[in-house]
Amino acid sequence: MTNVSIPTSRALAGRLKRGAVRKIKQLSDPKEKVVSLQPAGASKGHVLLSYLIDPFLLKPGEAVTHAHTNRWESLQIGQIFLDLGYSVDVIDFMNETFQPQKEYSIFVDTRYNFERLGSSINADCTKIMHIDTSHAIFKAAAEWRRLLDLQQRKGVSLTARRFEWPNQAIEHSDCATVLGNEFTMGTFRFAGKPMYRVPLSNPFVYDWPQGKDFDVCRKRYLWFGARGMVHKGLDLALDAFAQMPEFHLTVCGPVSQERDFEEAYYKELYETPNIETIGWVDVGSPKFLDVARSCVALLYPSCSEGQAGAVITCLHAGLIPVISYESGVDVHDFGNILRTSSIPEIQSSIRSLSDLPPNRLEQMARSAWEYARANHTRDTFSREYRAAIEKILVEQTSV
Repeated sequence: MTNVSIPTSRALAGRLKRGAVRKIKQLSDPKEKVVSLQPAGASKGHVLLSYLIDPFLLKPGEAVTHAHTNRWESLQIGQIFLDLGYSVDVIDFMNETFQPQKEYSIFVDTRYNFERLGSSINADCTKIMHIDTSHAIFKAAAEWRRLLDLQQRKGVSLTARRFEWPNQAIEHSDCATVLGNEFTMGTFRFAGKPMYRVPLSNPFVYDWPQGKDFDVCRKRYLWFGARGMVHKGLDLALDAFAQMPEFHLTVCGPVSQERDFEEAYYKELYETPNIETIGWVDVGSPKFLDVARSCVALLYPSCSEGQAGAVITCLHAGLIPVISYESGVDVHDFGNILRTSSIPEIQSSIRSLSDLPPNRLEQMARSAWEYARANHTRDTFSREYRAAIEKILVEQTSV
């Protein structure tokens, strides 16, 4: 006689409860939703896109936020696959309940769903990781090193703001598209997977700041960034400028949202004559362009990025980049790369840049502006991402 395992009433009740909780979560949590899109003509297959669901849930006529490029880029990736003739199922990369009910030709994920869904996806599916940041382990280690250095330098322990749980997406993928440069790709090369570079988009293309006086602004710098003040090197910028009273630093970022940092650097932020803290500034506002026009360069000594949107935005605004290698942006001959982002290196880089003649500063700023317009727009992202996918489909099917 064959032994059949019959679940106890308690086990059955537990299963029903878990199923009900999962169903309620799917109905109530936007991150658990699925959006299905169909191409204009006959579908050549199905794509599962695991990135950001928010832009796909907007009401008709509601604009995509420009607070971060990833919202628009997620929406555009879906559109590109539709244009290529695929049906697209969109889920959020934080979705914990979705289970595939069909076979997929392509699966794009940016964090955790390759691991969760790997055994449920058909074996012949092409799995493409979309890399929009440096590897999570590298990023965590870099931020903790910065926090430890700050602790030893300042005598205060601050909170990590950019930590995210490590994932094995690159190990579970066949290849990857990368928003970044050689630095970014270097944090993933251990996996030995083919990688295809795609330029970060930017929501705005600004006019050249005609008539800007580079002699007047030669000693004025901007620090511009989002959350993670230590991660993005604001502490280093403040410590460097506090010792250089002949130079001026404008700080644009959500400093007040990180109270421990604000308390530790209150004197530098608010009581140091050559440092002005403005707070967060919308890049779509005239105020941002006014601030950019008053400065010669962006100082951005971040410890880890994919491709820093703050840097790309400031290039568009005609600012010379003084940025860390880990910012993931190529500056060619129109900026300075910080190799260690130490305070002495920052100070030396600033002094050497400001010592250049005004016409050379204007040439560098113009080159930065032209580079951004040529390489980092929504059109270039769309064109290069589509080209990367078409190349991947040819190369992966020939393997």
